[in-house]
Amino acid sequence: MATKKAGKASKSSAGFTAEERAAMKERVRELKNARRGADGEKDVLAAIARTPASERALCEQLHELIKAAAPGLLPKTWYGMPAYANADEKVVVFFRPASKFKGRYLTLGFNDAAKLDDGAMWATSFALVKLTAAEEKRIRELVKKAAR
Repeated sequence: MATKKAGKASKSSAGFTAEERAAMKERVRELKNARRGADGEKDVLAAIARTPASERALCEQLHELIKAAAPGLLPKTWYGMPAYANADEKVVVFFRPASKFKGRYLTLGFNDAAKLDDGAMWATSFALVKLTAAEEKRIRELVKKAAR
């Protein structure tokens, strides 16, 4: 049986993808802009405008839905993704367009700052391909709960 030499990684896991490297560079830019007092709403709208037309409408809907459900959360970008932070500037909720990392669906995610605790286990991310009244209602409930 052939073995790999210690310390050598396979080519497929040898590094970050171009999308991951771009997200890290975006995060560095966001941190610099935050120190300069960047406009988070403007940054979120610009990030949404850069998404492919096929998913832009869904991103715009989500942005408006999140802002309406939790007006106290501050819009900002986080690794280039639209995100919404609490007063401590900790990201509570974000969404990652499918195109961000060549995925097949948009991901709506909640970070540790979200107050979604429900027993010993709860969901922190959701796949989303379209918004119907049912999804809007559920997202509104989750965002309100997360932001309290």
